[in-house]
Amino acid sequence: MRISQVLFSQGFGTRRDCAGLIHAGAVEVAGRVIDDPDEELPTEGLVFSVQGRGWPFHEKALVLLHKPTHYECSQKPRHHPGVLSLLPTPLRVRGLQPVGRLDEDTTGALLLTDDGTLIHRLTSPKHHVPKVYEITAKHPLADEQVARLTEGVVLDDDPSPVRAAAAERTGEFTLRLTLTEGKYHQVKRMLAAVGNRCEGLHRSRIGALDLDDLPVGQWRWIGPDERARLTQKSDA
Repeated sequence: MRISQVLFSQGFGTRRDCAGLIHAGAVEVAGRVIDDPDEELPTEGLVFSVQGRGWPFHEKALVLLHKPTHYECSQKPRHHPGVLSLLPTPLRVRGLQPVGRLDEDTTGALLLTDDGTLIHRLTSPKHHVPKVYEITAKHPLADEQVARLTEGVVLDDDPSPVRAAAAERTGEFTLRLTLTEGKYHQVKRMLAAVGNRCEGLHRSRIGALDLDDLPVGQWRWIGPDERARLTQKSDA
């Protein structure tokens, strides 16, 4: 692929913008300045830099963000900044979207991608991608409340019970809940259905991916191996 096409596909502006970066000597590959927009490069394993910042080529981008509180997952946020504002410009330009949503007051693991097929696979209920949530409740958690979350509770918009795949009390007021579906405000509504209230909510894991030591507000690339494990989980 021509280096100008590479830059364009990765979100570095219009074709004219990309050619301008190359002519300005702002693009390097393996320490070599690329000055010809038509130079052909293999894209497999390609890492280039633009104005000194390294950038790996991804035909389809997939990143993991540690979402802070008071950020909206909407592409047109209304009351708080959008999570896309936490990403660098090239990722925003190429149209990354959140895979599902976290409420503005919920923190934790959020995937973003420009791969529509992957979004469908990871959000479709039939693929059962497990998501792990750390919950702080308003009232002490009783054993029977925890048990009911896995046995099934009825929400007000659906007569069919919804069940947690796993529920583990981690403290008097704290709970670890694993869900394989994603209804609107599901965690909060399930907790309300058993007579308690969610005061704090953090998603610590999506499928095989967890945040590890990723700082709040920061993001990282999901590589091919992690992506493969994630989609394998979705087919289980």
